[in-house]
Amino acid sequence: MSESGVDSGEGQLSAVAGLGAVLWDMDGTLVDSERVWSISLRDLAAHLGGELSYPAREAMVGTNMPVSVALMFADLGLAPDPARMAAAVEWLARRTSQLFSAEVPLRPGAGAALAAVRAAGVPCALVTNTERQLTELALNSLGRAHFEATVCGDEVANGKPAPDVYLRAAELLGVPTAATVAVEDSPTGVASAVAAGCTVLVVAGVVPVPPGERRTFRESLVGLTPQELATLLAKRVA
Repeated sequence: MSESGVDSGEGQLSAVAGLGAVLWDMDGTLVDSERVWSISLRDLAAHLGGELSYPAREAMVGTNMPVSVALMFADLGLAPDPARMAAAVEWLARRTSQLFSAEVPLRPGAGAALAAVRAAGVPCALVTNTERQLTELALNSLGRAHFEATVCGDEVANGKPAPDVYLRAAELLGVPTAATVAVEDSPTGVASAVAAGCTVLVVAGVVPVPPGERRTFRESLVGLTPQELATLLAKRVA
């Protein structure tokens, strides 16, 4: 038995052979925070004197706050005034912080999947487009002990769909991205992980993700095991 009380025999070791790390997206993947974002985005639209359309809200999934605000201004027909847009980002951050201060519910199976991967000794990182301030609030619900590293969208030059956050997470863990599996739910996040060189497990989310290279689809995290993630990676390198 290991110190965690988990059997560390040959069966478990072979289950994760070759799996260098698991890189977890946060919003919509581990925590059911897209509903929270919908509230704060709706409130910002009302604050700006309009109502956010469904297509615009859908386009915001997986993006960061500046991109979401730019999409909102276009959707509401507002002039892209830099000062007003910066003020809107600050307003959105304050409103979302209020909502994140309450416990953010986990997605089905998320807690058990995180625990299983960590118990198997596989390094994990949280990789999100969400800013550090809000991520720290969400970690109160997720549990910081699950992750050796966390990388936020405001800590890299370019957020998702650029690969920066995933490249940085792999660097912090000391593993090549080709030896990692990223767990994502949005087209933006999947594009980021694929561009970084990760194998991707796509969990069904608010916006459908199209089929493509290095991605496997799953309805939820319920029942996810380290063996399944290792198998995805093994299929890629076979």
